[in-house]
Amino acid sequence: MSDEAKRAVLSALQAALAAEHAAVYGYGVVGGRIGQARRAEARAAYDAHRSRRDSLARQVRDLGGEPVAASAGYALPFPVPDPAAAVRLAARLEERLAGVYSDLVRATTGAQRGAAAAVLREAAVRAVRWSGQSVAFPGLAERSGEGTGAAGTTGGRTPSSTPSVAP
Repeated sequence: MSDEAKRAVLSALQAALAAEHAAVYGYGVVGGRIGQARRAEARAAYDAHRSRRDSLARQVRDLGGEPVAASAGYALPFPVPDPAAAVRLAARLEERLAGVYSDLVRATTGAQRGAAAAVLREAAVRAVRWSGQSVAFPGLAERSGEGTGAAGTTGGRTPSSTPSVAP
């Protein structure tokens, strides 16, 4: 792998890791507000994102990088006072993750690309389960009509000084 390709993969892995940190935080909020009927689903998603976060940190280290650390707190995209808002937040988390994993699919090859595509698919399926809606091209916001899905970009939204759980 060329140095340029390695840097691109490392950058995409770091973006995915940062997004997983935010998802773990976000699912902590979801878990505190979600109704009993969907609590097990929220817990399963939380556990999956914790596991994926740990795996991504190992992958970053394997490429010689220092894994990006979680922030102390994250700005929520909207208030989450009740179970309905918790469900919307869970859907938003998964939609954002689909975009980040789409970037990882583009940056990788071989088995690593296949693994990133599988995670993209999982995020898209979870987003549909939470929201009840799907998009034609999960993770590719430019094709679904929603700004950019590129890691590290805001898609026309105003960045804040506090890391965001979801754009």
